[in-house]
Amino acid sequence: MLYKLVLFFIAIGFSTFCYGQELNCKLVVNAMQTGNEQNQIFKTLERQLNEFINNTQWTNKNAKPQERIDCSMVVTIQDYSSDIFRATLQIQSSRPVFNSTYTTPIYNFNDRDFTFQYLEFQNLVYNPSQYESNLISVLTFHINMILGIDADTFELMGGETYFKQAQTILNYTQQNNYKGWKAEDGQQTRFMLIDQMLSNQYKEFRDAMYKYHRLGLDEMSTDAKEGKQSIADAIADLRTMNNRRPNSFLLRVFFDAKASEIEEIFSDGPSITITTVMDNLNRIAPTHASKWRNISY
Repeated sequence: MLYKLVLFFIAIGFSTFCYGQELNCKLVVNAMQTGNEQNQIFKTLERQLNEFINNTQWTNKNAKPQERIDCSMVVTIQDYSSDIFRATLQIQSSRPVFNSTYTTPIYNFNDRDFTFQYLEFQNLVYNPSQYESNLISVLTFHINMILGIDADTFELMGGETYFKQAQTILNYTQQNNYKGWKAEDGQQTRFMLIDQMLSNQYKEFRDAMYKYHRLGLDEMSTDAKEGKQSIADAIADLRTMNNRRPNSFLLRVFFDAKASEIEEIFSDGPSITITTVMDNLNRIAPTHASKWRNISY
């Protein structure tokens, strides 16, 4: 079970307490829906995007290989005409748990508004303060979200710089007619994600990310019960946020990444008072009720 993995396996090559900056990203371009997935342009796009993401210096920190953030992106091309592509983008990232070989998911986002222009072999250039293309803007927005969420799990409010940069990207891309960047584009968009992340109305979310990971999972190797209680406290923080702003998009993003893990955490290991935890989970994440029913305690 999960907590046993956290407790008993010694991490190989992860011996220092450090921020996991920069990326180890596997990006896949899936063009099956086009009926023409063997077209060379899709292979070129996949190669160029992998090189762009993994070879760009995204921060001012010198990251060792073991400090790089593991993440994945799947670009699903739905259709294309000439140099216009309509797609979705699934992003996931994880980070290691201290004194463990276990990696915990921290970001899971399905971006359904991903239309872009691309010419084979075009230069991919990122300017932090200037619009280049919607392809670059969408990718770099999510890269900064990955960096920010990862940093928040190691240091309280540690991701502020990256979230501010994601907001900057949103601001200069709003001037173009691509979906996902404006308030009127819907409730599950890039706009909504960064707006809530930086809003004081949702402040408990970032506190909970730190408490859940640094004070919770990371402490399980030394005190499993205390670590588990910190995770319960983080869920209580999310309940407080939900009381103020019910059914927020941030909660959906959180539980898309963490629901299965939470089920395992509270089904194994040392017991804590679970009644309040169960009530909180059912109140703030009812769509995962089948998982909460599986919790054995």
